[in-house]
Amino acid sequence: MLPIALFLCCGSALQSRELPTLSAGRIAAARGYSLQQTEKALLVEQHGKVIHETYAAGVTAKDELKIYSGTKLFWCLAALAAVNEGLLKLDAPAAQWLPAWREDAARGAVTLRQLLDFSSGLEPGFSLHQDGLANRDGMALKKPLVGTTGRSFIYGPSGLQVFHAGLAEALKPKSETPTHYLEQQVLKPLRLGPQRYVADASGKPLLAAGFMLTAREWLRMGQLILHQGRGVVPESLFAETLRGSRANAAFSLGLWNNRAANDTQAREVNVEAMLHKKWQEQTWSRACLCKSAPADLVACIGSHGVRLYVVPSQGLVIVRLANTDGYFSDAEFLRRLFAGS
Repeated sequence: MLPIALFLCCGSALQSRELPTLSAGRIAAARGYSLQQTEKALLVEQHGKVIHETYAAGVTAKDELKIYSGTKLFWCLAALAAVNEGLLKLDAPAAQWLPAWREDAARGAVTLRQLLDFSSGLEPGFSLHQDGLANRDGMALKKPLVGTTGRSFIYGPSGLQVFHAGLAEALKPKSETPTHYLEQQVLKPLRLGPQRYVADASGKPLLAAGFMLTAREWLRMGQLILHQGRGVVPESLFAETLRGSRANAAFSLGLWNNRAANDTQAREVNVEAMLHKKWQEQTWSRACLCKSAPADLVACIGSHGVRLYVVPSQGLVIVRLANTDGYFSDAEFLRRLFAGS
């Protein structure tokens, strides 16, 4: 708990320097678009101080709402914690911890990192989202390779469920389950308790989605990102969430980045709309979220316009909880927030 407390102290020190903050006008402009997209909550913290917090009618600060794919980053941090302990190695073949894959040469070439950044080539396996399944991990382990390992970005729950099977194997000597490991290594430092795991009949959680948090609870993840994972994993390991992959430079281990915004040939991509296409039709070359937003912006992107944005250079964290009918435009929201600032 000490590192989190130190971060709060640092936030107070930053406030005392009167660092520049987003103007009320910019926030109002961005919220104007957000409200059109069925916003349920919008929370803005900068330099450790909440500068905006609003909730839709019927929603309170105590209400836990779905964060959808925001769940993924929690499990990716559990993976990095296991790497830090020496239980796993990101760039080692996943088959080292997956007996079922050891006799398959193609699957044997897939690394743990590729499972986590969706470049393994595995079929996405959207059926794994369903309730009432007997054994998600077992189903995922049988999914075929439909893309080129290391080169194809195929977003879906398969890779994460295979990772879960590998983590379970790595934890056997400790007689610990992946869920308990997540709770101790990631949720507890963030002052969060057990989550909505959407478990299958064998008790295995869904790693791709499921968590429900209040805006203030998800804000803690934003603060962790702002401080490069300190308190959960070393900064050097947290950096793995920012590097991107050969298959998609804009995504890595649960976080989308805006790094390509500095590229003169950058393309603003509506991530939700792009992910709705078949993976073979998706294009991620020079993809960014918004050309007008800072290049160091990173985001957790959940379905229905659910977002967690973090801009380290501005000490900024934004939580948006929603139920957007259609595809929320990051570019439109962020342009209103940052253009001309």
